[in-house]
Amino acid sequence: MQKRKLTPFGLKVKNRLADMNMTQKELAKRLGTSDAYLSMILYGERAGTIYIASIKNILDIN
Repeated sequence: MQKRKLTPFGLKVKNRLADMNMTQKELAKRLGTSDAYLSMILYGERAGTIYIASIKNILDIN
């Protein structure tokens, strides 16, 4: 079984979450989606187009 890898965007998000002392679950709640769906976005399994701008805004990622 192949190990999942974060996308470059997913890696940025994970690093920023650590910097802000915020969990992925907290981010998902603020976005109004599930932790599982957010995970799929970060691993490139879903596009998550409607959430990308909000993720960048919440985490102050350019």
